[in-house]
Amino acid sequence: MPAVKDGPGSRDTDGEGSRVAVLIPCYNEELTIVSVVERFRRALPAADIFVFDNASTDRTAALARGAGARVVVEHRRGKGHVVQSMFRQVEADVYVMVDGDDTYPAELVQTLVDPIRRNEADMVIGSRLHDGSRSEFRPLNRFGNWLFRSLLGALFDVPLTDLLSGYRAFSRRLVRTVPLFGGGFETETEMTIKALNRGFRLLEVPISLAPRPPGSHSKIRVVRDGFVILHTMLALFRDYKPLTFFGALGLATIAAGLVPGIWATVELMRGASVARLPWALLGVVLVLAGALSVAVGLVLHTVARHFQELELHLQALPEQSRGADARRGPDGERPR
Repeated sequence: MPAVKDGPGSRDTDGEGSRVAVLIPCYNEELTIVSVVERFRRALPAADIFVFDNASTDRTAALARGAGARVVVEHRRGKGHVVQSMFRQVEADVYVMVDGDDTYPAELVQTLVDPIRRNEADMVIGSRLHDGSRSEFRPLNRFGNWLFRSLLGALFDVPLTDLLSGYRAFSRRLVRTVPLFGGGFETETEMTIKALNRGFRLLEVPISLAPRPPGSHSKIRVVRDGFVILHTMLALFRDYKPLTFFGALGLATIAAGLVPGIWATVELMRGASVARLPWALLGVVLVLAGALSVAVGLVLHTVARHFQELELHLQALPEQSRGADARRGPDGERPR
């Protein structure tokens, strides 16, 4: 079993001083895994190639090992758990993540890696829906991706074309500082939103998705995984934009309370029976609940802002430390 943090990723560089690791999460991909490993070996000869096998029940792990990949088994089921394990265990300067279904073009990997090397981006997404792409999509998958990226644009004001792409490159800083908790196919959504919230630079490059080979099947369950992705987006919206979330909810509740409250009050002033009183009380309760929601949003917004500032300071500490070390002389003393 290779020691992931000590050996892989630190063995060779790509000729430009960057240690590159290709990370392939897969589950029951015996039909395609050898092709994926071999194609990325040709595209990135100096890179370390890892196959993180999600406890497959077929020969995926054995075939990947025979093709020359370093195989790590992750027993917790779910792509999100695999990605967490990959990011936690592998040491590199540039990380490439690609699915093991042989639908992503290995020959375009340099277009994802180069912006990371040049420090132009922290995450590069291979967009299957870019204007320059010629991807083969099922209509339902295309609609789902359009729905989620439209929701992402509305909630977070981010104009991405492909939110769910499994072909990405990452900088070391992003991998080490973005915490991931989702265990399933919502992991791409989670990492995208958290990277944006932390100020990382995202870039999309067009890639064309190929169809799966005969006999290979997608592991995505459209309805269930779709609801999980939707829940993840709304939960992150609540966590990272609490004032907008709770403020909008509170204003809607206040508006809903004003309607029966004003109507019941007017009716009571006209001498209507006390039967209108419950409606007036309902209006008061809704208005108070809405005002409370707005207040909660303001408090959480302040807390979230302070945590963002703290996180920025913590991220700056290693750079400040490196700068202080560079200013010291060879004997450890500061230059006079």
